[in-house]
Amino acid sequence: MPESITYKDAGVDTETKDKFIDKVLRMMRRTYDPAVIEKPWGFAGLYSLGGIKLFERNYKNPILVGCTDGVGTKLRVASMVGKHTTVGIDLVAMSINDLIVMGASPLFFLDYIAIDKVSESILSDIVSGIVEGCKQAGCALLGGETAEMPDLYKNGDYDLAGFAVGIVEKSKIVDGKSIKVGDEIIGIYSSGLHSNGYSLARKILFEKNNLEHNKYIDKFGCTLGEELLKPTRIYAKPMRDILRRYKVKKVIKGIANITGGGMIENIPRILPSNCTAEIYEGAWHIPPIFSFIQAGGNVPKAEMFRVFNMGIGMIMIVDPFFSKSIIRRLQKLGEKAVVIGKIVKGKPEVRICG
Repeated sequence: MPESITYKDAGVDTETKDKFIDKVLRMMRRTYDPAVIEKPWGFAGLYSLGGIKLFERNYKNPILVGCTDGVGTKLRVASMVGKHTTVGIDLVAMSINDLIVMGASPLFFLDYIAIDKVSESILSDIVSGIVEGCKQAGCALLGGETAEMPDLYKNGDYDLAGFAVGIVEKSKIVDGKSIKVGDEIIGIYSSGLHSNGYSLARKILFEKNNLEHNKYIDKFGCTLGEELLKPTRIYAKPMRDILRRYKVKKVIKGIANITGGGMIENIPRILPSNCTAEIYEGAWHIPPIFSFIQAGGNVPKAEMFRVFNMGIGMIMIVDPFFSKSIIRRLQKLGEKAVVIGKIVKGKPEVRICG
């Protein structure tokens, strides 16, 4: 009689995975709000928009906003360093920061984790980061999927994808249509590289310059690996505060997440056809990680601004009369912010000045 072969023999351990999911379900409850309808081990997550006073009171014509993203090759650094807690925060941030630029409030988040085989220590670290990210964003971790695929991923490899849904009143969608010449551009500081440009950063730092991740860099005040793994800043709560504070006068004309493509590619996405964004280099302090990468690879300035956020994680285009008060409010909320440019007449593009 031929020897029988099980799923476990093929590299997929469903029993270990199921035990891990039970642990995840307990962690997810830390992010729940009253709109979550709990159904452990359900095929999908449930989130109520009816019967909740919050929605009935604040929305006449509610619009759902959805987006998805991943962490990218920053995961290679996490595996290199052996630290997997912060990339979960990154995963949440990458979707939530895209969602809030429309003026939306995050409702819930779902994750997808693909890995060669279940490692409870790695997966627990990842999910703990996702839970922390959802708490920072003020949204519920509604569910997810963990796929064990030994034929697609090498030992220790994994990939992450996230999916976020938010809500906004139709009349309060922030779409950039009211941006006009003379408006000012407020930049909100990033926490570092966030989760973009890591293919170039890794090539320069680890391949070209042969640096070790545990090398202490004085100007960073930490090791290279620790600097590169600083989690993406999540701007949901301060942005929600600002939008509510200025909801009547609509002084917030446009918001852009400075993610892949940097300022050069992301700001034009919200500009009207007759507007150019002038950015004044020197108006803000650029963190040393960016000059470190630029010097290490002799990267042209234009390329740096096209690939990296250069220290600004989010921008707001606002009525200039309110820019100082908005900056003061952001500072009270724990954000570093400064006017970094203005809108001038021209085509929808970014001009770096200085």
